[in-house]
Amino acid sequence: MGIYQIAVDGPSGSGKSTLAKGVAKELGIMYLDTGAMYRTCGLAAIKRGISPKDSEKVAQMMDEMKLEVKFEDGVQHMILDGEDVTGLIRTPEVSVAASDISALPVVRQSMVSMQREIAKSQSFVLDGRDIASNVLPNAKYKFYVTAKAETRAERRLKELNERGDFSQTYEEVLRDIEYRDEQDTHREFAPLTQVPEAVVINTEDYTIEGTRDFLLSHIKED
Repeated sequence: MGIYQIAVDGPSGSGKSTLAKGVAKELGIMYLDTGAMYRTCGLAAIKRGISPKDSEKVAQMMDEMKLEVKFEDGVQHMILDGEDVTGLIRTPEVSVAASDISALPVVRQSMVSMQREIAKSQSFVLDGRDIASNVLPNAKYKFYVTAKAETRAERRLKELNERGDFSQTYEEVLRDIEYRDEQDTHREFAPLTQVPEAVVINTEDYTIEGTRDFLLSHIKED
């Protein structure tokens, strides 16, 4: 099929990253976690002690910091100012910072430019909030992954606990999810959007494998 892109959009905790990784593995193509890029920007703000909502200071930070995406054995690593921060960007604090900072046009424009550059080199699955609507509007395949906020909170809490993080209650995780939904859908620049041509996948209706197979069925029908 030559070089092609698969866009997987959806709200926080919907299962899109797990799905995108599984699809990429099945198809033997690369997976780009765009959320990790925004998380790294959020972490950069935290490290510098600046508010991720302060557009002026964040713009200066974006000029000064060095963010790199590296792939080692097919695994994405986030490099911030020469440090591999892949293992540091999955905390609740970074999640909220990522949601705040990703609403700033200066950040989105920078990250989208990087994402487009990476994706044009070979076939990729990209997941995020605005892949089909903004990053790669000409992607060959477009999907929108969703689930109820309560279900997404349960999954996120389980994920945190499995990593040994018991710092948050279910209610706190749900509140974070709802906060991010509000931020992502109502920001002025490149909000979370379900494009009309996207195939909608409710991950409550399937197992992880079933969700992957459902998506793949649309690729193989082409």
